[in-house]
Amino acid sequence: MIFRIKFWQVELATQLPVFVTFNTTIIDSIQLRLFRGRNNQCGRWRVVVTDNRTILQDYLASELRESGQDDGLGAVITAIAEGSRRIQQLVRQAALADVLGDIGETNASSDVVQHMDKASSDILVETLSRSGHVAAIGCEEIEDPVIFEGDVGGGYIVLMDPLDGSSNIDVAVSIGSIFGIWQKKPGETVRDNSLLRLGSEQVAAAYVVYGSSTILVLATENNVRGFTLDTESGTFALTHPDIRIPEKCPYYSTNEGNNKVLDEPTRKAITLLRDKYSQRYVGSLVADFHRNLLKGGIFAYPADQSRKDGRLRLMYEANPLGFVAEQAGGAASTGYKRIMDIVPQELHQKTPLILGNKDVVDETVAVIKAG
Repeated sequence: MIFRIKFWQVELATQLPVFVTFNTTIIDSIQLRLFRGRNNQCGRWRVVVTDNRTILQDYLASELRESGQDDGLGAVITAIAEGSRRIQQLVRQAALADVLGDIGETNASSDVVQHMDKASSDILVETLSRSGHVAAIGCEEIEDPVIFEGDVGGGYIVLMDPLDGSSNIDVAVSIGSIFGIWQKKPGETVRDNSLLRLGSEQVAAAYVVYGSSTILVLATENNVRGFTLDTESGTFALTHPDIRIPEKCPYYSTNEGNNKVLDEPTRKAITLLRDKYSQRYVGSLVADFHRNLLKGGIFAYPADQSRKDGRLRLMYEANPLGFVAEQAGGAASTGYKRIMDIVPQELHQKTPLILGNKDVVDETVAVIKAG
């Protein structure tokens, strides 16, 4: 196997890595004394060994070239990866940096805004705007879209939930970020209503899980791949080359505490899931969906008597994860209609969501429709 060795200086002020590539089968972790400069200045170097995995930037360059996409989409995804890398650092330091808790405000969806929600939103708006390829950003935490005009704007629209499950940060539960990416219509002058697009028109979608490791899952047409953050190098390496939702469905994920406020058809559907599958429910949408995507399962957050329009955001959560699910062989529905076919009426619109294994989603929808 070909390995790449990174010598990383830890005693001297410079932090520039030196790479050496060679063939070997076993490499021990060692410490080297290397001489540098004319005065034989000495420093201790830490040795990090990695195999030649595909990193995200290399994958984007080859994948987008083969699919005929322009470089702009790659730049947008790279900006998402950079922002997510910074967010995971903040998440891990949140308690130490005293950024837990809320800021005493609510967002456009009437949710209490956490300090980490605001910080994550700011980071992603910054990295996406610097990419030079984003025409507009819609965000759960911001009332109105951010629109870039003239030379600053680009060819893509990004709608996002910067930090899903942020109320779970202080108990160390996995949380995440969610992104939907649309291409701007040719010749279009972007306005607020330009962001009201069908989910089926997405060119890509992604989510990031901040947990025991940080994983970015990227979906393009008929492709879903996962990249794990290497915290030593700061790069995302391809670790899940072909994600497909397993045909077997062992799990269902729903808040059973809401059963008493469900209508009778939906209660029947949830009872059927309970009778057939084991429950796994984290309470963080990204975490529940990620487990079900890899291991098989269905997530359900249906409408109820107090939330007749549902609880989750169509544009920031349901559409992007629906796109990921469909590209991986799954399905996404309101209980009556395919999520990706909903014509949005407003940016912060809410929806019921049933998401995951296609056969089980279809069966659940059939029970609800039958009454």
